[in-house]
Amino acid sequence: MSLLASARPARLNALFPRDEFPQFVYLRKPETGLVMVRGRQGGTGSPFNIGETTMTRCTIRLADGTVGHAFVMGRSHEHAVTAAVCDAVLQGPQGSDLAEKLVAPLAEERSERERQRALQNAATKVDFFTMVRGDDD
Repeated sequence: MSLLASARPARLNALFPRDEFPQFVYLRKPETGLVMVRGRQGGTGSPFNIGETTMTRCTIRLADGTVGHAFVMGRSHEHAVTAAVCDAVLQGPQGSDLAEKLVAPLAEERSERERQRALQNAATKVDFFTMVRGDDD
């Protein structure tokens, strides 16, 4: 679900076009609201509120009764619907096909982006060291 929620909507539509969607009904039509974003001091310390961000949620049910949910950052209703449909399809018998067609490429693209970011960060790394002066006898 993280891959679906963080993918660009255009990329999702390219990998899983809307005309390939199975029949579904909305249990909760896409709706946009605000959620509080929290952080932790130093990554592991006390939690604190950073601020609010927009999020869109959607819940659908396929004809076979499988329910799919999606929560995506931003205001794209289409993105939320696509992610919810993918969630439902991935739970069913066609899930392995969709995983190969959609999830695997998204995972590869994410790992490549993370690798590129790590290379960029490594290029800016500064090693600090202390020279021994010899007068500490």
